[in-house]
Amino acid sequence: MSDLADRVALVTGSSSGLGLAAARALAHRGARLAINSRGGEKLERALQALIDEGSEVVAIPADIRRVEELEDLVSEVEELLGPIDILVANGGGPRVKPAAELDDTDWAEAIPLTLLFVPRLCNFVLPGMRRRGWGRIIAINSVSARQPIPQLALSNALRPAVLGYLKTLALEVASDGVTVNAVLPGYTRTERQVELATALAKQTGKSAEEILGSQAAGIPMRRLAEPQEIGEMIGFLSSPAAAYVTGQFLAVDGGYILGS
Repeated sequence: MSDLADRVALVTGSSSGLGLAAARALAHRGARLAINSRGGEKLERALQALIDEGSEVVAIPADIRRVEELEDLVSEVEELLGPIDILVANGGGPRVKPAAELDDTDWAEAIPLTLLFVPRLCNFVLPGMRRRGWGRIIAINSVSARQPIPQLALSNALRPAVLGYLKTLALEVASDGVTVNAVLPGYTRTERQVELATALAKQTGKSAEEILGSQAAGIPMRRLAEPQEIGEMIGFLSSPAAAYVTGQFLAVDGGYILGS
């Protein structure tokens, strides 16, 4: 497919997992791509993998928790590739911890990582999108925004806040040709999911594989998602075919969320 040919896309948190899957889906549709993480070998490996697949891609290290680094990231992408047409905002998950054990340090660490980077990035890319009359903003969120997950108190609290911001923004910019949506992945076979399973295993005395197995058993499809299944939803939401889809929060979860 080439329905995103000549479109410039920035995907944060894209050295592995869901971010890399989103980047790959956009690249396969012809987008000119910027990937990002805090840097290191994982980012270099992701860059090389995408280049080997024939993608036009640059890799730019930046810490999404720091507003000045986000501003520099957007500026560098636009200098290297051109104005950003597609923003996929993906950040790290906060630490695993019960609600009753949270302290101010936990909140201070989690808020920039899970919530603040999204409006900050939007503030940097939106003026250009609105002037040009075309833009796609997609946040990779979590089913925890709709159905709380045990031990993930920070995620359960902050991810709904991201959705509230995005819904408000979607209403404000819809008439400018900019769509704003979120994808809510369910349990997905990523490094992050294995880390969460390992943390829960230590608390319960079970193995990480037992935890992953019990998670799969609680999904109507009886399996975890593969990252590219989430990536393809992001590719669709970025495409011209999704021009009339905005303010939506789409679960890719195998039927895990029980409510609407």
